[in-house]
Amino acid sequence: MGKSITSKEQQVSYMKQRLSMFLEVLDTIEPENTELEDIDRLIAMVDDLDDKMKQFQSRPSEEL
Repeated sequence: MGKSITSKEQQVSYMKQRLSMFLEVLDTIEPENTELEDIDRLIAMVDDLDDKMKQFQSRPSEEL
């Protein structure tokens, strides 16, 4: 596993990158061709973002 992200700046950067990836996936989905698996994948991505946010909120940040 990689090194823990403990600084608030790194955490915000990480979340922005993950949110950007989510938005890219969302932009590529064509509503008329969307299947249940696609929606499930989007829900899983949102759940992962939520879990990571909770992790970051409970983790003490490094003092700079």
